[in-house]
Amino acid sequence: MTLTLYDYYRSSASYRVRIALNLKGLEYERVPVNLLEGEQKDEAYRARNPQGFVPMLEADGERLTQSLAIIAWLDARFPDPPLRSGDPHVLALALAIAADIHPLNNLRVLKHLAGLGVDQPARDDWYRHWVSEGFAALEALAAARAGRFLAGDAVTLADACLVPQMFNARRFDVPLDAFPTLVAADAAACALEPFAAAHPDRVAP
Repeated sequence: MTLTLYDYYRSSASYRVRIALNLKGLEYERVPVNLLEGEQKDEAYRARNPQGFVPMLEADGERLTQSLAIIAWLDARFPDPPLRSGDPHVLALALAIAADIHPLNNLRVLKHLAGLGVDQPARDDWYRHWVSEGFAALEALAAARAGRFLAGDAVTLADACLVPQMFNARRFDVPLDAFPTLVAADAAACALEPFAAAHPDRVAP
């Protein structure tokens, strides 16, 4: 099977999918889509993905969008190792990041705030506020079931979502001392080669 991932190296959603592909041990071709230069809005890309988002995974001609949907497809097609695990709490932890934290702070939101006249310090405060609020809830949710990783002693979808969000939190200087469970799970995951190989610094153009 030929797998082609359209992504941007610092996109959290793309980072999740790179992690999942690496955990599954799958070979894939990367096609960078530069979000800062607006390549996701190009007519050719929109013809493939009408939302104009990354990531998009092409699998033998089939086009899959939305990071969690892509990972669900990967789990169904390549079940080892299982990332969703059948535990609804794993999905809840993942969605707390992918649906509640990330959408408020992605690039198009930050660009829109800039277009409304919100200056850079205020945009940074916006980012840190929503990440800190989300992390406080995630810390409480995870503390009761975390092991070596966010949802226990095995890597799951929750870790594939956590690691990119922690990377971005550090980029924006979000204080992390109040979130020891998240910091520990992130460190354990990042020590694994599939996570390390997906890091933006390793795939940057």
